[in-house]
Amino acid sequence: MTALLVLHLLAALAAPLLVRWWGRQAFLALALVPAAACGWVLGRLGTVTGGGDVRETTSWVPVLGLDVALRLDALALTLAALVTGVGALVLVYCARYFDPREEGTGRFAGCLTAFAGSMLLLVLADDLFVLYVAWELTTIFSFLLIGGAGTRLAGRRAASQALVLTTAGGLAMLVGLILVSDASGTHLLSALVADPGDGTVMVVGTLLVLTGAVTKSAMVPFHFWLPAAMEAPTPVSAYLHAAAMVKAGIYLVARLAPGLSDVPGWRPVLLVLGLATMLVGGYRALRQHDLKLLLAFGTVSQLGFLMVLVGAGSRELASAGLVMTVAHALFKSTLFLTVGVIDHATGVRDLRQLSGLGRQLPVLAVIGSLAAASMAGLPPLLGFVGKEAAFTALADGGLPDRTAALLVLAGLVAGSVLTAAYSARFLWGAFARKPALPDAAPPVAHAPGPLFLAAPAVLAVLGLLAGVAAPLVDHLVAAYADTLPLIAPEAEHLALWHGLQPALGLSALSLLGGAALFATRARVSAVQQRMSLRASADESYWNVLQGLDRLAVLTTGTTQRGSLPAYLGTILVVVLALPGSVLLFRAPWPEEWRAWDTPIQAMVGVVVLIAAALALRIRQRLSAVLVVGVTGYGLAVLFALQGAPDLALTQFLVETLTLVTFVLVLRKLPKDITERHRPRERVARGLLAGAMGVLMGCVGAVALASRTATPVSVDYPHEAYTFGGGKNVVNVILVDLRAWDTLGEISLLVVAATGVASLVFLRRRTGVVQRAGEELTGTAGTPAARAPRGRWLSASATLAPQRRSVVLEVVTRLLFHTIVVFSVYLLFSGHNEPGGGFAGGLVVGLALVLRYLAGGRYELGEAAPVDPGLLLGAGLLLAGGTGVVGLALGSEVLQTAILHATLPVLGEVKLVTSLFFDVGVYLIVAGLVLDVLRSLGAELDRAEDEGDPIELAPGESVLR
Repeated sequence: MTALLVLHLLAALAAPLLVRWWGRQAFLALALVPAAACGWVLGRLGTVTGGGDVRETTSWVPVLGLDVALRLDALALTLAALVTGVGALVLVYCARYFDPREEGTGRFAGCLTAFAGSMLLLVLADDLFVLYVAWELTTIFSFLLIGGAGTRLAGRRAASQALVLTTAGGLAMLVGLILVSDASGTHLLSALVADPGDGTVMVVGTLLVLTGAVTKSAMVPFHFWLPAAMEAPTPVSAYLHAAAMVKAGIYLVARLAPGLSDVPGWRPVLLVLGLATMLVGGYRALRQHDLKLLLAFGTVSQLGFLMVLVGAGSRELASAGLVMTVAHALFKSTLFLTVGVIDHATGVRDLRQLSGLGRQLPVLAVIGSLAAASMAGLPPLLGFVGKEAAFTALADGGLPDRTAALLVLAGLVAGSVLTAAYSARFLWGAFARKPALPDAAPPVAHAPGPLFLAAPAVLAVLGLLAGVAAPLVDHLVAAYADTLPLIAPEAEHLALWHGLQPALGLSALSLLGGAALFATRARVSAVQQRMSLRASADESYWNVLQGLDRLAVLTTGTTQRGSLPAYLGTILVVVLALPGSVLLFRAPWPEEWRAWDTPIQAMVGVVVLIAAALALRIRQRLSAVLVVGVTGYGLAVLFALQGAPDLALTQFLVETLTLVTFVLVLRKLPKDITERHRPRERVARGLLAGAMGVLMGCVGAVALASRTATPVSVDYPHEAYTFGGGKNVVNVILVDLRAWDTLGEISLLVVAATGVASLVFLRRRTGVVQRAGEELTGTAGTPAARAPRGRWLSASATLAPQRRSVVLEVVTRLLFHTIVVFSVYLLFSGHNEPGGGFAGGLVVGLALVLRYLAGGRYELGEAAPVDPGLLLGAGLLLAGGTGVVGLALGSEVLQTAILHATLPVLGEVKLVTSLFFDVGVYLIVAGLVLDVLRSLGAELDRAEDEGDPIELAPGESVLR
């Protein structure tokens, strides 16, 4: 089973490339994947119908006891066969549905294949949380499939609506799964159903799980997202909204019903919502003129029918529910695919504009008629078998409460009347000749070929054959239904003919009632017009979202006043009030205080305090930044005095680079700080800042004095060398022991670099690498002359004379390459000596800063003629790729592997794979610095030289 899931993943990844190579014919190759899965699933039919199951477990998160536990029983086999079989046929259908020149087909193929794999994982999962992961994967892929390429507003709105509703229900379900797992003591579905436990926690958890199920399966009042999702292409509607995604909620209820159907609230919730959904969906279907919307509301109605059957918690209704689930997948997929053929052939889906299509497309008319007949419940189709079984079960008292069974039966009969009516409406609207229209309106422009009709034909024929072979289907259905209690006097087996029973009369009544509604459709439509309500669930949804937006604006406007001092002051006051109170009254204070280890530490501390005080008094921005930098350099000196050379080196480099970044930004701001504060405000801020400083000092002292156990760092030097192969403890921790943390941090660096660039470059990721001698692309449009060979720097001639410094150029020429070599030395020596990829990247970044300051933006282009994005991406790829290397060498992900070798010239060589992780860090830091220089340096210089205004927001612009 795991192999089938992996095969779907690989096919989804390869789909865009296959579509690029083979065009729409690639869908035929992709269809082989779910077809193979369907064959494998059906091959286990004997095992499952014999009362057995197929299990497979793969360790996922051993520390948390989570496994990818898969189980194939009767219910899972039925749904898996539908998911894979219908999925394969829909992919075959896509090979003729899409235009060969249509853009985005590769992306669609990948998403559809990935959705099929996610849905297969959902029905096979025996672990609650694996099921939840698959549940959310189907939500994500459905969002991508409904939204398409994102070019149409209606598609984007429908996709976001489906995403919001199903995700909200999914989050509620996640909480419910946690509660249910905790109450039952297991997170395996099979164990939960066998022994569910009880109590308030179980009741609340079950109701939350049902919230996810009813939103996913479009129950009232969440039904409106499904008709809106008809903006998706027809294959999506035929697969997701008929056979797969909307069945997820039905499947979950059916899976949990054997164990949880007696939980208080289970039956009332599902029976009431199911009946309401069946009636509302059927009523709305009679009002639709778009064939696809008619089927969408019909799907809503049928999902309500299914929810009633699988949620009733009885053996007889569960049997009918599983049969109807299969029947619905077959006939509704057929009907959606039929509408797709009609739309493809005529370009029209409005039944008021179609006439005589049955004569022009007779094969399609037969296919559609078979499916519609199954939907209406006509014999000998499978839809009739399922509906007859449901009526029989309820007439025999298939619920614990006999009165409730009769009320539900009445509701189902009424819903079946509506089903028969909109089934007739579909056939009449799609294929019948209408006197008010020409005999062939509109004409068929594209006659469907055999391959285009193959998928709906196969599905329609399967619905017919399954109805005739109902006794054979009964063996599979009974394997699941027998897990629920029998409430009726005896179990009825599936068959086309049970004799003259009340259920047969009810079926005839529903068909006659539907025919009557269709015959009087003009009067019915007039009544619906008069009874129509202005409000709708869809409008209510958008009104709620609009209200939330307004509430968010009001809340933001009230709490976020745009004052940084107010925000910071609030945070600091809270910290002083809460942790400060605990520290003052309950913390164990040190018995002995030591002011310093050496007098030099006291001297450095005094310098830092003086610099901090000066920063408050200085009125010039650049001077204030410089004295703030003194505080950072003072901390670096304290690190060095305390025996932490790695921290000291990193602090020096970061502080220097921070000063450079400040200078690049401040040169575009006024020289002086013009804001003035009243003496009272300054005193209050000073007291708050001083109190916060004292608090943090006391926290540090108390934390150091509170230690009672032996520090874990005592064993670090030995473990770092034996486990990580290095003597530099800090570096080994960063690239090995806590490599996952480092990977997350460098990912944030990439995001930060992208954010900085996006603030300046509005239309592309980064600026053009401008080098001396290349023509400018701005308004000036003049080439920059390359400097003669006698120049110290190749692009120094591009600077104005008053901006040049010969001394700086000479120093840069002499030191640049030395600094770069030193950065490489830090990179390679960092595993055993102070240094590493982060420090080396900062050093090479400072070399680029020096080159930029000496020669300007063209000199930066000469020094690093490479896109920063390439460095960032390559570094992140290299750092993450080392995890695969560790696995290949028998270690864990991102664990260092130590290699020893003897080379002819070098002798014995020791190589650790974490070096490549460090190289990735090196590239990312260098790319970040280069991106900052390009964004805040070179690009702002270019804009200033050329007088190029950039748009910051609609209606606002500044001169960069």
